[in-house]
Amino acid sequence: MTVLIKGAGVAGLAAAFELSRRGIAVEVLDAAETVGTGASSYAGGMIAPYCEREAADEAVLTLGLSAADWWEEAAPGEVSRRGTLVIAAGRDSGELARFAARTRGYEWVGGNTIGELEPDLAGRFDRALFFPEEAHLDPRKAMDGLYAALVERGVRFHLGSTDLPSDTPFSAVVECTGAAAIANTPGISRLGVADLFLDGCEISLSRPVRLLHPRHPLYIVPRDNHRFMVGATMIETDDDGPITARSVMEFLNAAYAVHPAFGEARVVEMGVGVRPAFADNLPRVLDRDDGFAIAGMYRHGFLLAPAMARQLAEKLCGAEHPPFSPNPSFRQGATQ
Repeated sequence: MTVLIKGAGVAGLAAAFELSRRGIAVEVLDAAETVGTGASSYAGGMIAPYCEREAADEAVLTLGLSAADWWEEAAPGEVSRRGTLVIAAGRDSGELARFAARTRGYEWVGGNTIGELEPDLAGRFDRALFFPEEAHLDPRKAMDGLYAALVERGVRFHLGSTDLPSDTPFSAVVECTGAAAIANTPGISRLGVADLFLDGCEISLSRPVRLLHPRHPLYIVPRDNHRFMVGATMIETDDDGPITARSVMEFLNAAYAVHPAFGEARVVEMGVGVRPAFADNLPRVLDRDDGFAIAGMYRHGFLLAPAMARQLAEKLCGAEHPPFSPNPSFRQGATQ
């Protein structure tokens, strides 16, 4: 059996890995010259099933619990298991209780513990929610590592082309082209996303920090060498043009509220993109005439791509191969 995967973003690469590890020959086709372009390259890389449950269905939590273990196998050394810290300014402290009521797997922590977890935030916030079992990764590095692993496994890539390889008969074609497939996927909406990358900031963070706000919630994800990815709004739009001035101001104002040192950082990159989503914001593996499609990843690409890849593999392989078994250390936390 040989399967063609169309799309080399996070969904396509995850599907290629899951199929190849089950002994299926895989080829990957993408119009881009490199893997991981588009919305995947501007993802936060937060593997945060508990935090995402706050605004999503329970399935986001259950499907995402084993994602960190999957990524550790697929891209060794790229996963950081330091949890997530959720904070709020004093006037918005009620947002913490609202957030907590909609999820689990957290600990209430006070100002002293906040300072122990993130010394540069010491004295800035009185209380927070800490999700110790969550993780994060750098999407670009993880996809590069996954690409290298797939090449080593014998997966053939056809990059910079939209032409199907003519020398191989494919048993199935799997559509993983994200926003490019919106027009051909009923029930999908276009959701715009904008992110900033800040560099040269005199602050260190060890884990993703989420700032709650009634109108402009924000997350800050650390990268290497004092670089941070800052993201916030997710609005329904048909516009994938340049980032708006309003979004930039929202990001920077909220980042400054986390720590004034962000005001001295350099904006080294600004990215916008379109993410497809179903009404319930859950992705699906869809049947197609020539195979399947993984669609509707929304903002859950790195969290739910492993689960979608396993569902795809099970459709193709049945019960012949056992599903991936997560590390029991990444377990479901108790309700607080």
